[in-house]
Amino acid sequence: MNYIELHKWNLNYSEAVALQNELKSKLTHKNVNKIPEIVAGVDISFPFKDVGLCVIVILDKHLNVVDYIYHTDRIDFPYIPGLLSFREGPLFLKTLKKLKAEPEMFFFDGQGIAHPRGLGLAAHMGLFMQKPTIGIAKSRLFGTFVEPDKSKGNWTALVGKKNEVIGAVLRTRTNTKPVFVSPGHLTDVISSVRITLAFTNTFKIPEPTRRAHIITQKLKANLDDRKL
Repeated sequence: MNYIELHKWNLNYSEAVALQNELKSKLTHKNVNKIPEIVAGVDISFPFKDVGLCVIVILDKHLNVVDYIYHTDRIDFPYIPGLLSFREGPLFLKTLKKLKAEPEMFFFDGQGIAHPRGLGLAAHMGLFMQKPTIGIAKSRLFGTFVEPDKSKGNWTALVGKKNEVIGAVLRTRTNTKPVFVSPGHLTDVISSVRITLAFTNTFKIPEPTRRAHIITQKLKANLDDRKL
């Protein structure tokens, strides 16, 4: 799958932060009217020191896995909170090049705009792909919220510093801790909640990122860092 070469990656901390602030203004948030037919789930992990593994799994609207691809590579950018997309983004884009399908939407295990500078991994990669993206996180990185009611489907707003809504605290399973859903690019909070619920089965984590994580764990068990 093709993408835009948006910027270079060999940046220092100050340059990366400045770029995040610049790219945030390029994001578009809008309603997505229909449930996508084909989506992708993305999971990125680090099985060895400075070695990344990215899995992209393709699901149809019936939650069936259609295909998956993966890529492993050495990672140069250090772990810095708030700059994870600079560590994980290049690996994702290398994996994306292998993808033959054209998913209508991408789910990322991470943040969209619910980020200190409004540009988490899902938002950042959405700009490269010019595809709708959603961030699904198990914990809050940024923002304030009131706990939603305990039944599946209930949600409350995740609110930023300027009192703007930057995501949703969504109960995807009754009596289970909520997930933190935030739009990345070309979708909005309401659409992200609706589509996330459509791609959630009986588990807390929506199927696209849950399935990607399962595949990641299986692949990690067979990786040998001496061959990377």
